[in-house]
Amino acid sequence: MELQTVFETRRSVRSYDEQKTVSKEQIKELVEAGIQAPSWKNSQTARYYCVLDDTLKEQFRKECLPEFNANSSAGAALVVTTFVANRSGFDRSGTPDNEGGNGWGYYDLGLHNENFLLKAAELGLDTLVMGIRDADKIRTMLQIPETEIIVAVIAVGYGKDHPAKPKRKQPDDILKFY
Repeated sequence: MELQTVFETRRSVRSYDEQKTVSKEQIKELVEAGIQAPSWKNSQTARYYCVLDDTLKEQFRKECLPEFNANSSAGAALVVTTFVANRSGFDRSGTPDNEGGNGWGYYDLGLHNENFLLKAAELGLDTLVMGIRDADKIRTMLQIPETEIIVAVIAVGYGKDHPAKPKRKQPDDILKFY
């Protein structure tokens, strides 16, 4: 699929086919696409935790997501994205290189996640990025180290519906030349 087509057709999907499952191999392919993204001083601090087991997915949805996100992700694999704190945007002594500090970790993870989402679309998978979640419960359930900042949960699966493209701003709305 041509990249421009992926840009124009990818959507956030909130209804998944529970009869079709995502495989470990597909998730690995999405993470490999994420790994290709640039990162601060090649620090590569992005981390992924994937829940494929049906029983654990159900428990995760009930305990770690609010009801609207739990409902929107039913039938999908769940991928928690994190980054290692105090590395991206920091020098070797642990001092921030600029005022952004851990903001660079969020930025780098965003680049990784975008590649992940675009690769999913290319493979015919649908996704939903969920930022409203219970990080403490996720950390405990998946045994995520305290050294990592939990950012998002991404539902990955086969959508039952494909929403219309929402209105987008035009370049002249957000761009200034000097």
